[in-house]
Amino acid sequence: MMLPFVWQSIRVFTACVLITIFAVPLSLAAQVHIVSPQQLQKQVQIATQDRQKNLEVVTQFLTSPTAEKAMRVVHTDDKQVKTAISRLSDQELAKLAQRAQKAQADFAAGAISDRDLLVIIIAALVLVVIVLAATH
Repeated sequence: MMLPFVWQSIRVFTACVLITIFAVPLSLAAQVHIVSPQQLQKQVQIATQDRQKNLEVVTQFLTSPTAEKAMRVVHTDDKQVKTAISRLSDQELAKLAQRAQKAQADFAAGAISDRDLLVIIIAALVLVVIVLAATH
């Protein structure tokens, strides 16, 4: 009489163990990563493209004839500037690119004069040279 109860208990116990063994790995495998490798790769690619675009904006801004005049004022050359620009963090570079675009737009619209643009470029050059000095 007790024997069928024991066998039934063993079957239930075995079933529970098997369910646990097979259910746990499946549930772990079914978990979705917060960020997939494809999403991560896309984010890195976007960040790289943004940095490249910002480098181009700042480089264009600091290679204009007015910028060349400003470099003579602060006694620096374009190689130093390019080296310093490449060492800026992504955030610093983005801010500088944004300011450069604003200054160019303001100058094109006549909102600032040549002299004002020269002062803005000198300030940008001083910032870049400070960053260069801080990284050495």
